[in-house]
Amino acid sequence: MKQTAKENIILGIDPGTTIMGYGILRVLNGKPELIAMGIIDLRKFANHYLKLKHIHERVLSIIESYLPDEMAIEAPFYGKNVQSMLKLGRAQGVAMAVALSRDIPITEYAPLKIKMAITGNGQASKEQVADMLQRMLHFRKEDMPTFMDATDALAAAYCHFLQMGRPTTEKSYRDWKDFIAKNPAKVAVNR
Repeated sequence: MKQTAKENIILGIDPGTTIMGYGILRVLNGKPELIAMGIIDLRKFANHYLKLKHIHERVLSIIESYLPDEMAIEAPFYGKNVQSMLKLGRAQGVAMAVALSRDIPITEYAPLKIKMAITGNGQASKEQVADMLQRMLHFRKEDMPTFMDATDALAAAYCHFLQMGRPTTEKSYRDWKDFIAKNPAKVAVNR
């Protein structure tokens, strides 16, 4: 009996409100291959709500084009500007909602964990992460994107690939009910 090849498509997302990165990895028989990476450019939208609408449309389009089995998303790091964090959280939430609406499981990774997985150094620069990905996935220097948000998203997908089959301490959600069950403090109940 001939064994069929096991394929898994991972969508990586680096959330942003100006530039949102995405990366697509195909894992075939345990070997990762770069399929695509790019950005969702939100700079032309002055209105935050229009940015969220565009994120929804583009993430949905990416999902429909590449049919990922899983999503790996970078968790926002906590800055000092509360308004910026709120907007970033909304952008991340829209991307997550699109994936959940297509029954795509999501795993969230802290930036430090992603950098550590790719470079072995949690304080690595974006350029160091991009360089390591270029070496590991064997793509040409000329194919390196202008915006490192794309390689940051690819790094989230590659980090997830490295975690596959291993127990993880990161948050993983199967659907909205699972998200609510694992995050009761984040969910407001209207009564």
